[in-house]
Amino acid sequence: MKAILKYSVAALAAVALVAGSSVKAQAPKDIVDTAVAAGSFKTLAAALQAAGLVETLKGKGPFTVFAPTDAAFAKLPAGTVENLLKPENKAQLTAILTYHVVPGNVLAAQVVTMNGADVKTVNGQTVKIGVMGGKVTVNGANVVTTDVKASNGVIHVIDTVILPK
Repeated sequence: MKAILKYSVAALAAVALVAGSSVKAQAPKDIVDTAVAAGSFKTLAAALQAAGLVETLKGKGPFTVFAPTDAAFAKLPAGTVENLLKPENKAQLTAILTYHVVPGNVLAAQVVTMNGADVKTVNGQTVKIGVMGGKVTVNGANVVTTDVKASNGVIHVIDTVILPK
């Protein structure tokens, strides 16, 4: 895990260095690079690396990712993340991560109109979208930031890791 996190921190530092440069016209970053640059998705980046999903989410897309923050991963029982990052648990980790991805580019304005809808994820199962008082949830996880645009889709930040059945 430390090696993966070191890789993620190094990638974040490289992105920050590039972002801080005086290049005027930068191409939009893909979903992975956008998440890494945000700085609050180190655990997600490590998990994507361990599951072998980095190149997929750097692909053409479009993808809508309900991205749990580091704080969301920290809510899981102690040892869960470390256990999932083990090579022998790659299939389970992949199932969890792909449960956070919906094919297509679904922006917040569309999500708000989907109250009560079951939406099919990349892993084949569905998540339930809820809307109450203008606040959106995905399987009970609160969407805390919407419409973080990337070159190959959009990220909606959530405060809880959602788990497939």
